[in-house]
Amino acid sequence: MDLSAINPLLFVAGFLVAATPLIFAALGELVVEKSGVLNLGVEGMMIIGAICGFATAVETGSPLLGFAAAAVGGAALSLLFAFLTQITLANQVASGLALTLFGLGFSALLGQSYVGVKPPRLDEVNFGLLHDIPVLGPILFSHDIILYLGFAMVVAVWALLKFTRAGLILRAVGESHDAAHALGYKVVRIRTLAIMFGGACAGLGGAYISLIRVPQWTEGMTAGVGWIALALVVFASWKPWRLLLGAYLFGGITQLQLNLQGAGVAIPVEYLAMSPYIITILVLVVLSADKSAAPASLGRNFHASS
Repeated sequence: MDLSAINPLLFVAGFLVAATPLIFAALGELVVEKSGVLNLGVEGMMIIGAICGFATAVETGSPLLGFAAAAVGGAALSLLFAFLTQITLANQVASGLALTLFGLGFSALLGQSYVGVKPPRLDEVNFGLLHDIPVLGPILFSHDIILYLGFAMVVAVWALLKFTRAGLILRAVGESHDAAHALGYKVVRIRTLAIMFGGACAGLGGAYISLIRVPQWTEGMTAGVGWIALALVVFASWKPWRLLLGAYLFGGITQLQLNLQGAGVAIPVEYLAMSPYIITILVLVVLSADKSAAPASLGRNFHASS
């Protein structure tokens, strides 16, 4: 065992990368749940985004086009969930689970010819002299544009929910869809748009895994990240900034267990691989006891009475 082999700067930079897929997926689900809809299909939308982004990037040579295709793929799959839950009024939990199973199976079919293929690389953002700042430069100014987009989206969603009329309407629909409908708001339309946004974010998170974090295609490569994203929304009490901290916590634990494996720590690899999920569950249990922040209409289907 050689803990000196763990480079602190690379460790911190690495957990920022590990947290980014979670930030996208959890932020999208937060917006969906703020509208009163519970979508358990995050994992399925992420894996579809992973293969759509990977295939598009490989075929076009452009990682940015890959991310755009991933967002479209995730949003397109989310429309199936929107149709089931908002039009046919199917059970949201069952529909979300079906979406995950469908996404995992369909992505495996689409990705058969891409196993072992190397995707094009997305260059880091050029920050010039900022990159050369001791300690902070390598940690904060040596990443790709998608990582910074994730942080910017947290700020944007926080501002939208807190300061804009659109955010107020979204929260109103999530708290009482009947009251919002009585005021003339199109509940189904608003929820469908929120679901599509969540799907696009999940797709981006999945593509970040297949194009940046693990630049290859492997069947089922999201490996439960979508479920952790669902847990993070509850852990964060439906608050964007707390969600960001939760994503960094999980990303840090994930990166730590990889570094410990590399350092040869005398702990079975299986236990190290389990540790991020175990610790996340423990933190979730301790800090999410207060359910008062949950939208009052969460998980309830809306049926217009008039």
